[in-house]
Amino acid sequence: QVQLVESGGGLVQTGGSLRLSCAASGRTSINIAMGWFRQAPGKEREFVAAHFWNSGYTRYADSVKGRFTISRDSAKNTVYLQMNSLKPEDTAVYYCAADRAGRLPYGLSDYWGQGTQVTVSS
Repeated sequence: QVQLVESGGGLVQTGGSLRLSCAASGRTSINIAMGWFRQAPGKEREFVAAHFWNSGYTRYADSVKGRFTISRDSAKNTVYLQMNSLKPEDTAVYYCAADRAGRLPYGLSDYWGQGTQVTVSS
């Protein structure tokens, strides 16, 4: 089992920045990829970004390319999401995810965090 704990959400104005963190514990060696999803009120959960552990490859949703950056600290088993130039449409609950097969860009994951709220005011 893998446990994921997110932190770093909050309220920010349009154009501002936030950094989310996700610390993994447990059997972290089995994870191929970690990343982030988000779910806005009344909408389905959507993929945001993924970091593939072995290759270092990263992938982003088109809506966040150029504004968000995913990175990791292997020693801490932690993945980060740096969010810049935030827009009101980025408002959502952001969920950390970890998957043994790298399926995050396809909307699938073995493990999920509890979520952290990000609110961008206009």
